[in-house]
Amino acid sequence: MARYTGPKTKIARKFGEAIFGEDKNFEKRNFPPGQHGNARRRGKKSEYATQLMEKQKAKYTYGILERQFSNLFKSAQAASGITGEILLQLCESRLDNVVYRMGVSNSRSGARQLVSHRHITVNGSIVNVPSYQLKEGDVVAVREKSKSLVAIEDALASNSNVFEWLTWNNDTKSGTFVKVPERLQIPENIKEQLIVELYSK
Repeated sequence: MARYTGPKTKIARKFGEAIFGEDKNFEKRNFPPGQHGNARRRGKKSEYATQLMEKQKAKYTYGILERQFSNLFKSAQAASGITGEILLQLCESRLDNVVYRMGVSNSRSGARQLVSHRHITVNGSIVNVPSYQLKEGDVVAVREKSKSLVAIEDALASNSNVFEWLTWNNDTKSGTFVKVPERLQIPENIKEQLIVELYSK
């Protein structure tokens, strides 16, 4: 399946929450999409349907395709610790996600584009792989030639988020991936245990 590039509000309505961030259209129509909208009667979802929905929500939230997500789960399963938490930690450690968390872009899809178009460096070297896994202490920065990009300037000006596991210097437009975040430090509303149960069947 190719990466989803359609209306984000439609996906947010499917899950009943603004998974891509602030969405004025979702606030106006926060019921499921479709001809009958919020008048449609929906029966109780099966256990499998609930688990699948949670996995899809995580994939859409982080912009990860099925094969990548499955590989992340295998890595989480092989590591020592709680599989579900490690899975989310791996998602959060991706370069495109960290660029988004640092406020360099207003969305993960925008952050992915910045990385792909070679605007971002890691430890001084250009990295154009959005799924690049960062390690503790890695320095993420906007490339010198890209520091004056309007999209980056606007995103940083409107960003007010602060994460304990990241540092950011607005003057140098660089930050540090201090450590892998703990589950409590990850704000996403994802029930990771349901995803573990789905893959474990």
